[in-house]
Amino acid sequence: MKAGQNGRGSLMKYGILACVITGILTAGCAVSQEKVSSGGAVETSANRQRVLVDGNEAVTVLENGFDEDFDLLEDELAGEVVKVSDPLEPLNRIMFGVNDALYFWVVKPCAKTCKAAVPEPGRVGIRNFFRNLTTPARLANCLLQGKAEAADIELKRFVVNTTWGILGFGDPAGDKLGLLTQDEDLGQTLATYGVGEGFYIVWPLLGPSTLRDSAGILGDQFLNPVRYVEPSEVSIGVSAAKGINESSFHVGEYEEFKSAAVDAYVAMREAYIQYRDKKIRE
Repeated sequence: MKAGQNGRGSLMKYGILACVITGILTAGCAVSQEKVSSGGAVETSANRQRVLVDGNEAVTVLENGFDEDFDLLEDELAGEVVKVSDPLEPLNRIMFGVNDALYFWVVKPCAKTCKAAVPEPGRVGIRNFFRNLTTPARLANCLLQGKAEAADIELKRFVVNTTWGILGFGDPAGDKLGLLTQDEDLGQTLATYGVGEGFYIVWPLLGPSTLRDSAGILGDQFLNPVRYVEPSEVSIGVSAAKGINESSFHVGEYEEFKSAAVDAYVAMREAYIQYRDKKIRE
């Protein structure tokens, strides 16, 4: 009789232990579920419960309130995701296809030829020359944004590279003096004045943009000396040469990007918007 009672007692103990472990695992699974709102924000329970398993031992840790560091990271990541309207998506996808074809049929062959024909120091010199030539636009946008230090750096870069760098083909300002290019444009300037990005646009040859950035590109052209080269055919040719030379440094990157994307159009749109948002916030 006593042995039977001991047996039933042991069975009850194991039953209680099994219920406790089941409750622990159920609570852990329930708390681990996350709800995603329509805005993309992640909602988590106010009370988080972690289940730590070490061998056969289950330890439950109950945390009252949010895990502050984790939630701050979630908020930061959520804040970095910037969306833009794309009402022209059907047309934009056509333009994306056109640009894709132009890249493989025209830009890539020309870029590969340039890379093979012109040694890298020569291509770097050409890139430096055009970068120095477009200093007025960057300088003006630094001033418009109230970035006096950045404007001072751009002015010093122009003087040093035009003289010591021989018309800008060299970059002693950056290589020797540590004065790096301040990459500011009118699109960023408009954003600092509260102008919204508008909607997403894909331009032939120019690629991804927004309504605000398109206006910025147009405005910056007035401070681009190449625009005033006559006849216009020469101006277009010089701009094309600049683009091909720049592309020679990035041969193969577009293919890698495209192969890694489920939908190359959407991936390009998201990458461009996040990139521009980061530039504006810098």
